[in-house]
Amino acid sequence: MAGRTLDRSGSTPLWQQLQRSLLDRLAAGEFSDQFPGELALVEEYDVSRSTVRQALRQLRADGVIVAERGRQPRVAPVPEIHQPVGALYSLFASVEAAGLSQDSVVRALDLRADALVAERLGLEGSAPLVYLERLRLAGGEPLAIDRVWLPAAVASPLLSADFRHTSLYGELATRTGIRLDAGHEDVHAIVPSPFEAAQLHCPAGTALFAINRLGLSQGQPVEWRQTLVRGDRFALTAEFTAQFGYRFTQPQTG
Repeated sequence: MAGRTLDRSGSTPLWQQLQRSLLDRLAAGEFSDQFPGELALVEEYDVSRSTVRQALRQLRADGVIVAERGRQPRVAPVPEIHQPVGALYSLFASVEAAGLSQDSVVRALDLRADALVAERLGLEGSAPLVYLERLRLAGGEPLAIDRVWLPAAVASPLLSADFRHTSLYGELATRTGIRLDAGHEDVHAIVPSPFEAAQLHCPAGTALFAINRLGLSQGQPVEWRQTLVRGDRFALTAEFTAQFGYRFTQPQTG
């Protein structure tokens, strides 16, 4: 087996470099059949067993691998994130409910104008809007590209919020007193562009859910949201009976 080189002169600890290397190889699908054991990694990377164990300990803590005493580590199955049809859900809450850590890379948080979005929100075309764009991560891996517009007249307090580890709806309620209570949403499947596929680390052939949502509070439009979600990690669910049809779930807005 050919050895792999780590940077022994830099400031990054060897176990962190090893962890990053293993994550990159996992994302590339290299360990789909079997994850290497400790001794194999010691030989391949030319590091101590304690270095390997520290890297694996963090991968276990993040839910990436499963390693039981006396057994070889294995790749943990990726939990599928379920959203109820007909419920006003929070992606933040749903990711955490699946047992995954929830983080975001904030790409934009600013004021801007968008005539088309303003029209959807019932505003004049030049009305200022709070715009938030995030790459949503679940368990450290990309899950969704999320873009949201809100009327600046009510949502400007959000401009000082840190959305790396918190939910939009939670901050909206805390900072403005506004809670969404209704809305309209349409969902359709799309083929990702090369840029979108790269951003979301999509395996070849993976489709995306494209979700457009108009969120309301007491009958007034408050949110226009466009979300692209990996189809291999996201599912829509509904319950129904022969007599009453679909039974919609109560809103989740945490």
